[in-house]
Amino acid sequence: MDEPPPRTDYPPLSTLSTGLRCRCPRCGKGPLLRGYLTIRDACPACGLDYGFADPADGPAFFGMSLVGLVGLPLFMWFEFTVHPPIWVHAVVTAPLLLGACLAVLRPLKGWMVSEQYVHKAAPPEWASVGKHGEGSKWR
Repeated sequence: MDEPPPRTDYPPLSTLSTGLRCRCPRCGKGPLLRGYLTIRDACPACGLDYGFADPADGPAFFGMSLVGLVGLPLFMWFEFTVHPPIWVHAVVTAPLLLGACLAVLRPLKGWMVSEQYVHKAAPPEWASVGKHGEGSKWR
């Protein structure tokens, strides 16, 4: 029995929806990540090669910024209204901030990979014009 040819016409999906759910940016069905933050080699549902995906430190930067923008006003409100001792911040506030950063890291990574897929991100390619000074108008 022959398999049908692989499907090539995929409708455009929302990068926010597929990214936050950590699903394949092409089909929206297959998982994007293996484990907590490791990107799979390919989508098990549609076969999309995830070789293009390299969000680097972007998810960590956006996660810390987002948690900081929301967490700092809450931290200040807690500090100025309750006036807790420093050990309360060490036991309560620090783990909450750390947990919030870890909670947003995975969805942000999925969203950034989805954006890279939609915008056809690729590693930079450099073309050489020759040796130093050659191929230039300036001699």
